[in-house]
Amino acid sequence: MKPIWYFVGLLLLGTGSLIALSGLHALFFPPEEQKVLSSLHPDLWWGLVMVSAGLIFLLFNRKKKVV
Repeated sequence: MKPIWYFVGLLLLGTGSLIALSGLHALFFPPEEQKVLSSLHPDLWWGLVMVSAGLIFLLFNRKKKVV
């Protein structure tokens, strides 16, 4: 069995990649109605933070086994 942190890494990687992809889409095709801080692209930044955290969790827990 894998530790729970391995699956947390998978979830963070999947969710973060979806958020980052939507941020990339908003970067290249901006919406007609701009929000107050949308010029900072928080969805892109948080997506990348979640992807990197997911990769860290996956790398540190890939060979561990729970007995």
